[in-house]
Amino acid sequence: MPTSFVQLVFIGGGSIHDGDKEGLSRIASSLLNEGTKELGATKFSELLEQKAISISANSGLETLDIELNYLKEEQDNALKFLDDLLKSPNITDKALKKVRTKTTSNLLNKENDFDYIADIALKALLFKNTPLAQPALGSIQSIQNIKLTDVKKYLEQNLVLSRLVIVMGGDMNIDKTLASLKSILSRLRVGIKSQTHHYEANFKPQEKVVYKDTQQAYIYFGSPFKIHNLQTDIYKAKVMAFILGSSGFGSRLMEEIRVKRGLAYSAYMRIITNNIAGYTSGYLQTQLENQKESIELVKKVVDDFVQKGVSQAELDGAKDFLLGSEPLRNETLSQRLYTKFYNFYLGLGLDFDKKQLEQIKNLTLDELNVYIKSHTEIKDISFAIVTKKPKKESK
Repeated sequence: MPTSFVQLVFIGGGSIHDGDKEGLSRIASSLLNEGTKELGATKFSELLEQKAISISANSGLETLDIELNYLKEEQDNALKFLDDLLKSPNITDKALKKVRTKTTSNLLNKENDFDYIADIALKALLFKNTPLAQPALGSIQSIQNIKLTDVKKYLEQNLVLSRLVIVMGGDMNIDKTLASLKSILSRLRVGIKSQTHHYEANFKPQEKVVYKDTQQAYIYFGSPFKIHNLQTDIYKAKVMAFILGSSGFGSRLMEEIRVKRGLAYSAYMRIITNNIAGYTSGYLQTQLENQKESIELVKKVVDDFVQKGVSQAELDGAKDFLLGSEPLRNETLSQRLYTKFYNFYLGLGLDFDKKQLEQIKNLTLDELNVYIKSHTEIKDISFAIVTKKPKKESK
């Protein structure tokens, strides 16, 4: 069926800009999913469903976005609903109370989500005293302190033209759609462009242990990763991460931790490279009695990896997989549009993903190993562990 997709991305509307109002961006984006003041959430959703139209708002780390999906013949109706939402969002005390209640319920459930607890504990270690240390969902206390005036101010600052990127595609007349959007968006203020921020991960290895009633140890770990030029280095980081820990079976971590020693069902470690921060992030879950051994093994695997580099066979295997699977990541319209936007956001060419495949194809073993051995900072690993408190030995 002929479908179309429009996404309004407001750069600067993500959780790193919440300041002392932790969870504000999530609350605000959730309120944009509560329909219009005139119709409310239920009636607005019913009308969208009748036309097979979907409108959803989401906030991430760096952005606030509003997505619009519709059938080609429903474009006029879809854009009219978008116009109504931007003109009169349901920013009311009643809607805020509803969103607060749902978010609080979610946070209460997270109290028994040991993966979540370990993950936010790791971020607090790696990015202490920065916005990246704050949980995007906020806390039960911070959510209760968010007022309607906070949400209105947030939306006034972020739903502005200077922060807007339009992503669109599908079966549509581009010029006609842009003309309609221009009319809709003309009500938005120009506003002030968001400032770019970059945060360094902590170079001092640390450990945080959280005791819970659990039968497994949840071990999250991470370290700094310095990347100076995305254009020239990101493909090397991708291959490096694939071999070390992001590829599942066949990766160094999985081979050493699961295959050879049976310490965990799965183990991974990936490298995050974006405008905000460069760092590694990994995870494994193991039996309580294997906790210490698993942590020491992670350190050893990473240390050996940096010291000795990789083999030609490992590089060839990584190339075969990455060159073969990458095109499959761009099969759907939404995947292709996301790739284009992400390339744009990183300051790379829109078709950089194609260039990256060529870079990976031409990467030599010597080039990769020189790159790996230059990144000694990934050995400065911090650990966040959710585990069971050991019983005191009886005298």
